[in-house]
Amino acid sequence: MTDYKRIRALNDAFRQSMSGGKLVTTASLSNHPDLGTILERVRNYADFGENNDPYGEHDFGSLMIHGEPDRIFWKIDYYDKSMNEGSLDPSDPSLTTRVLTIMRASEY
Repeated sequence: MTDYKRIRALNDAFRQSMSGGKLVTTASLSNHPDLGTILERVRNYADFGENNDPYGEHDFGSLMIHGEPDRIFWKIDYYDKSMNEGSLDPSDPSLTTRVLTIMRASEY
């Protein structure tokens, strides 16, 4: 049985600290003048609901940055420690590498 509460706690800790996993931004955002603001908004994201978080994992969010025509998406994925396959148990940090990807919605 999947431990969604444990996954949510691990995802929140990773997203809020941006440590304990890997952070990836797409090329279009890597040199964005407001990247610091984007990262801060992802860290503090709290707009979770049934539409974007049906399992309660806090693994996806969407936000707007002033002046940007496109929404910003962020997503946490779960890989095994070798980064070759998906994690067998995302609730177990010894088996899982979390990857937080931040991108424009048009890049999803």
